[in-house]
Amino acid sequence: MFRTSNILKLFAILFNNSSYKNYFLENNNFEVRKIEDRIIEAYIGEYASGKSENAVNRAVELREQGRKVTLVDLDLVEPFYTLRPIKKQLEELGIDVVAWETRETMGLGEAGSIIKPAMKWVLRREHDIILDIGYGVEGAKTFNLIEGAAENKDLKIFAIVNTSRPLTASVEDIVEYIRGLGKVDGLINNTHLGDETDWEVIEEGAKIASEVSKELGIPVIYTAADEKLKDIGITTDKQGFPVKYIHRYMPLSFW
Repeated sequence: MFRTSNILKLFAILFNNSSYKNYFLENNNFEVRKIEDRIIEAYIGEYASGKSENAVNRAVELREQGRKVTLVDLDLVEPFYTLRPIKKQLEELGIDVVAWETRETMGLGEAGSIIKPAMKWVLRREHDIILDIGYGVEGAKTFNLIEGAAENKDLKIFAIVNTSRPLTASVEDIVEYIRGLGKVDGLINNTHLGDETDWEVIEEGAKIASEVSKELGIPVIYTAADEKLKDIGITTDKQGFPVKYIHRYMPLSFW
């Protein structure tokens, strides 16, 4: 005999493209809540752009809001820095991390990685999902490996831009690069020089990102800055983009 929870889940599946799916039963306690604000985001960018850092910080941010979050390590292109070494740390924060563990990939190093079965079907999960995608055009092709990615209307793809990197240092280069990625819903200015970063560097990146945004018709979602600069009190850059201060997790994620 069907339990009430199973009936409601079946009901949601049958009306997958309808507003009826905005409701589901949680924990079998007959409390219903909306999931119309479900968040699915993918972070892509050039090598050392900061895509993984921004993806991790987004997952932590959502978890701190009390949301259930899955963070997926899809950095399969020369995974020099991956989520593997910080997987347990993130799980202790309450984040479900779908990633290989270092002990499972010994000897691979930068040779690449293969997709974990759970990654292929991850979009079937009902809660928030953050995807950390491999760098460049080759990394963007990873979407072809994820079941339902092409059809998912909730999926937002954000391109991380660091204008301090040689391949994305000018408006022309960035425009060409972004056009080669396929669908992009937003830009994130993550211009930095590591520990040498100051606001002048960040603002120069914001200016370039603004020009790229106008050229492509793609909005800049925010400007990222190391939390060490937070004491200055800047909440928006000179282009009017909101500033998000991020914690640096990736220095601990070597392989």
